[in-house]
Amino acid sequence: MAAADWRDRIDDTDARLIDEYQSGFPVQERPFEAVAADLGITEADAVERVRRLREEGVFRRFGAVLNPPVIGSSTLAAVKAPEDRYEEIATTINDIRQVNHNYRRNHEWNMWFVVTASSREKRDRILDDIESETGCEVLNLPMLTDYYIDLEFPVVNSDRFARESLERTDVAATRISEDATGDLSRLEADLLLAIQDGFPLSATPYRDVADAIGANVADVLDATERLLANGCIKRVGCVVNHVVTGFDANCMVVWDVPDDELDDRGVDVGQLPYVTLCYHRPRRPDQDWPYNLFTMIHGRESDAVDAKIDELAADYLPFEHERLYSEETLKQTGARYDDLVGE
Repeated sequence: MAAADWRDRIDDTDARLIDEYQSGFPVQERPFEAVAADLGITEADAVERVRRLREEGVFRRFGAVLNPPVIGSSTLAAVKAPEDRYEEIATTINDIRQVNHNYRRNHEWNMWFVVTASSREKRDRILDDIESETGCEVLNLPMLTDYYIDLEFPVVNSDRFARESLERTDVAATRISEDATGDLSRLEADLLLAIQDGFPLSATPYRDVADAIGANVADVLDATERLLANGCIKRVGCVVNHVVTGFDANCMVVWDVPDDELDDRGVDVGQLPYVTLCYHRPRRPDQDWPYNLFTMIHGRESDAVDAKIDELAADYLPFEHERLYSEETLKQTGARYDDLVGE
């Protein structure tokens, strides 16, 4: 489905489902029953609407959004891929199952990807292998502090950028350990493996998962609640395809913020209703990378996004910065939790 015509295919009930149920899907044996009651439709209609919106590309999937840095060790990395070898290098990197996102950006460091593995040691071995196989130096930028990370925002509107119509959000500086492990029980590990690509799309998704892993449905519901509480699961709901719904002018802006101001600036910027991601990553001065604060703005128009970056630079972050627009999606999948929890 073309991004331009998705609105023509939805009604008011679809619009509520899209904007109100990106999170907060009930953790109960028949979650669609509760959603249907809220929307004034039948349970079967609720299931069918989610199925149709997924098939049409408005939803990427239905299920849990997992949190790789809490479960294992994750990093954002980049290489300077020569143009005459760009496709070859992209293929080499994309073929690594622990690489779950890869984007081309308009910068000297022109290929940006995420590696998530079961441990910091394994993650770093993967980066070493990438250097050996491609001959390209790797810029390794693990997240050190999370100020605000959420790709849940309304899309059935005429907003120019994500979160435009939302109020400021309370945020805090949350430290991220590179040596994190989820400390999962066997049931929790089995559950994460079963739902990593989404829940079964039926009236009884939790019972279906329980049957698949040989568990009691009550235990699966309890485990899901625990994983939500400890941050291994960020949210449960319908994951929107932001590109299809028009938010395709996406810019990662990197800032050189004085270290003694970083937390105050990060928290302040993370509250802004047009900033969808805000986090601290390390400087790499030996690789000519002086930036330590990363922000993402997802917008429908590059001019509107640039205007907001100008506002950030004028009012909140009066520091040197660079704007790295996403030019091409090279790979976009969920992290492979069979590696994270299987050891």
